[in-house]
Amino acid sequence: MQYKNLGRSGLKVSQLSYGAWVSFGNQIDVKEAKTLLQCCRDNGVNFFDNAEVYANGRAEEIMGQAIRELGWKRSDIVVSTKIFWGGPGPNDKGLSRKHIIEGTKASLKRLDMEYVDLIYCHRPDLCTPIEETVRAMNYVIDQGWAFYWGTSEWSAQQITEACEIAKRLDLVGPIVEQPEYNMFARHKVESEYLPLYTNYGIGLTTWSPLASGVLTGKYNSGVPADSRFALENYKNLASRSLVEDVLKKVKNLKPIAHELDVPMSQLAIAWCAANPNVSSVITGATKEYQIQENMKAIDVIPKLTPEVMEKIEAVVQSKPKRPESFR
Repeated sequence: MQYKNLGRSGLKVSQLSYGAWVSFGNQIDVKEAKTLLQCCRDNGVNFFDNAEVYANGRAEEIMGQAIRELGWKRSDIVVSTKIFWGGPGPNDKGLSRKHIIEGTKASLKRLDMEYVDLIYCHRPDLCTPIEETVRAMNYVIDQGWAFYWGTSEWSAQQITEACEIAKRLDLVGPIVEQPEYNMFARHKVESEYLPLYTNYGIGLTTWSPLASGVLTGKYNSGVPADSRFALENYKNLASRSLVEDVLKKVKNLKPIAHELDVPMSQLAIAWCAANPNVSSVITGATKEYQIQENMKAIDVIPKLTPEVMEKIEAVVQSKPKRPESFR
């Protein structure tokens, strides 16, 4: 496993990480979680991602209990959570000072941890001034409840505003953004965010490298009964993702993977990790063998020569236009 600095910070995260979205609390409980988390550690993973909204808080409880029962040394791992959707009440969601502080304390209680290493604003909150959010995140850091903070699915303009506010107030700004990134979702990472990397040293922890499993090729002939698209909550996502044009491109990627002698999943994950602005690629899995397979993607990165990347580009044809000033 390789370890990269998270943006310009001194925090080192494994190039491949593991996230609790969908699986923890929906598909697996503590016993299975312990097996999966230990498998990740055995493969060098030190970064584990969660959120207050995952399985309505149950994902944090499962991860916290599993880590506690595994007896891991806390300083050996990096744990993150995300704040935005905390409950049904008017102040249980968003990025107000009230919800950030109450939500963080509730997350730590569920995780049974004194602190998380990294806490994200899970979405932008158009109803709360960004300055209020920046000040609240700094309060969380000052209390020792988190060491760093970041954003998830914010626009470049919103992140820039947060960084400039932090600079003006001599506060800690966001160090990381967590966007979706895969061969079919590229605009933010490869175009919109370009100024953020050099201007503010923003790092990326990207999610959905397999486009919710589409890039494994397992949906080419329908929806397997044990897949996430078979879950009732994800039927809408399935109808949006499993479109004919996308499935055709996935089929045409198979010969490239075959030529490299690697599974489609490893090719897709390695492709994301090969982007120098990506600090860590968050993977998900419900089976031990899936983790073992995913982690081998590290060995595929060196195989992605410019020639191979051009072949992939010719198939997916999804490269976003760069901003005028970056051409």
